[in-house]
Amino acid sequence: MQHFLVWLPVPVESAEPIHIKHFIDVLLDGRLSPQTINGHLIAIRSFYRYLQEDEQLEIANPVISGLSLRLPKPLPRFLQDSEVRAFFNVISTPRDLAMFMLMLRCGLRVEEVANLVLGAVDHRRNQLMVRSGKGARDRLVYLYDDVTEALADYLQLRPETDEPRIFLVEKGIYKGKPLSVRGIQKRAEYYSEKSGVHASCHQLRHKMATDLLNAGADIVTIQYLLGHSRIKTTMRYARLSNQKARMDYYQAMDRIIEESGRIVTWGMRC
Repeated sequence: MQHFLVWLPVPVESAEPIHIKHFIDVLLDGRLSPQTINGHLIAIRSFYRYLQEDEQLEIANPVISGLSLRLPKPLPRFLQDSEVRAFFNVISTPRDLAMFMLMLRCGLRVEEVANLVLGAVDHRRNQLMVRSGKGARDRLVYLYDDVTEALADYLQLRPETDEPRIFLVEKGIYKGKPLSVRGIQKRAEYYSEKSGVHASCHQLRHKMATDLLNAGADIVTIQYLLGHSRIKTTMRYARLSNQKARMDYYQAMDRIIEESGRIVTWGMRC
């Protein structure tokens, strides 16, 4: 707060939102984090509320809504291969196996799994259409052999019904009704506790993105498969391994040397 009062180029009662914006720029230039800057703004807002309410000053609070900096959302913890195996080893029903395989292999969001309908699956081409995903954007995703098999095993056991959505409640008074997003999340929580692995629906999708990146898939391809509108989101979402970075470096350098030749030969360096 004292930093702001020393910096403020006008009397306290004359401060306006434009001054707060300039002060934010000063703090950003000082390499302060968004969280720290928002802490400064909270202190300034509280100070002006004190002047208004306790000191009875008729002044406007310059810290208006919308000035706070957006904090980056933390990404889910990365699942190790051993943790994924432990999680899937305790899955007890074909329905649940198919649901979580769609997240792990196809990168579907939990709400996309809940809303998936029978007509969206193209068994002949091993692909499915995700209708009106996040941002109301349709996208086509592909079914690898293991997820195709898991989905087929469940559909053979799925009761015949007029309900178009694929995944149904299997027990209780809501048997035969579509399984809700919360219902799927509760199944993930159940298997997490049973396996001793903290694995969420979102972490399975995150695992798919990272595995594809480290296996050499193009980041734009991963962006499309995940349904991200911005490549920046995908780049944050997929975690590049050191092994992948090393492989990419040497492969790229081999192509560069092949096309342009060595700059310095061993003979010239001796």
